[in-house]
Amino acid sequence: MYKPFFKRIIDFIVSVFCFVIFLPFFLPLCILLFIINKGNPFFTQDRPGLNEKVFKLIKLKSMNNKTNNGVLLPDEERLTKVGAFLRKTSLDEIPQLINVIAGEMSLVGPRPLRTHYLPYYTKKEALRHTVRPGITGLAQVSGRNAVDWDEKLEFDVEYVNKLSFSFDVYILVKTVIKVFKSSEVLLDDTNMMTFDAHRSKQNNTLIN
Repeated sequence: MYKPFFKRIIDFIVSVFCFVIFLPFFLPLCILLFIINKGNPFFTQDRPGLNEKVFKLIKLKSMNNKTNNGVLLPDEERLTKVGAFLRKTSLDEIPQLINVIAGEMSLVGPRPLRTHYLPYYTKKEALRHTVRPGITGLAQVSGRNAVDWDEKLEFDVEYVNKLSFSFDVYILVKTVIKVFKSSEVLLDDTNMMTFDAHRSKQNNTLIN
């Protein structure tokens, strides 16, 4: 009963409560980012959700839009000081509570990755899309930046197979502890080799 029914109810109630709690911090951050970025304080991107249905993931914007001859500069050059702080504290993830409230995400689940990665999953790895993606997940609290793509996706499949209320609570507690210890939680894939490049490299290795 938890997976098909109670998980969604708990997600909704907890997300609304947390969003109200974070509101006094959220609004000033939006204003600050609007000034720093001279415009939209939000970053949105298409991500595949439950059953691979695409939705707009929302985050606070941590990078500016500076370009060189019309081409965006590398991420490390566009990351602002405020953006670095937001990432370290995971405050840039607050808007995803809206995704959870809307039913597009869950508090806990496999992190939603880029849509163009979809053709590269194995049949087993594709099980990650049989549940709603999460703000945090088992892969994010199990090894952090040291986890490579293959391990990361193994953790996602393990989560799907073990999904339960107690398992979700365990992951949430570990996430909160790591955030308060200022241990960077890897909630996105921007600092890793892209998954498609990783799979292409694997295939080339097998061929050679």
